[in-house]
Amino acid sequence: MQFQWYPGHMTKAKRQMQEDIKLIDLIIELVDARIPLSSRNPDIDMLGKNKARLVLMNKADLADPKKNEVWSAYFKEKGYFVVCVDARSRAGMKEIQNTIAKACREKTERDKRRGILNRPVRAMVVGIPNVGKSTFINTYAGKACAKTGNKPGVTKGRQWIRLNRQVELLDTPGILWPKFEDQEVGLHLAFIGSIRDEILNTQELSLELIRFLMQEYPGSLAARYGIAEEEDAPQALGAVARIRNCLGRGGEPDYGKAAAILVDEFRSGKIGRFTLEVPGRSG
Repeated sequence: MQFQWYPGHMTKAKRQMQEDIKLIDLIIELVDARIPLSSRNPDIDMLGKNKARLVLMNKADLADPKKNEVWSAYFKEKGYFVVCVDARSRAGMKEIQNTIAKACREKTERDKRRGILNRPVRAMVVGIPNVGKSTFINTYAGKACAKTGNKPGVTKGRQWIRLNRQVELLDTPGILWPKFEDQEVGLHLAFIGSIRDEILNTQELSLELIRFLMQEYPGSLAARYGIAEEEDAPQALGAVARIRNCLGRGGEPDYGKAAAILVDEFRSGKIGRFTLEVPGRSG
């Protein structure tokens, strides 16, 4: 299965981030906990050198709990602060404020030595499409969110948002994802919905998903759909079609409808909690 997703305006977004990065103390990077590596923009490490870093593993409620721990340890070993969250339900959100304070302790101490007291941490939230960046910002800011106006050096259209007395967020357009060469990364992004379904072959995607689940999480499809997992992927998809009454003329399985159901139920966590990659096998 080939993926040729290449969003436009990448160069413009990258150039804007290079300018914005000079204004901030902390980069808050959202990744999808189900694909913590594939959902990272590889440019951010280069652009964010010498800045405090906080990785938020969002949608952790949809990921394998044991793998969440493995990935948290992985990022911490690289010097990042890490919090597992679910921005929709607010799970883990209470940890973020204290973690930001820890991540920016050096900056705060430096300010104190210079006689600067109570200056908020200036943070930028980055993340590829569909990792929940907007949901996080809205949940974290809540109704108290207030724009504090343009700061010197900030071009028109970009605003600082006062989240609370300790943190200001630079609200910028999303940082786009560059062209990827690794087709496995493309497959992972397609699984979670970061690539528009309109340009995907959902039926082929569902077969890849079935193969993954049978190999890495045996029993999960049987538990959800009551199908025999010793069948191959096309047979399993046909079984899902029959069980979910996705039938066409003559009672033939409608593989397209079954595929859409399977992919949707995977993304929403109805089949179970899964992580698609682990450190060492993920580049």
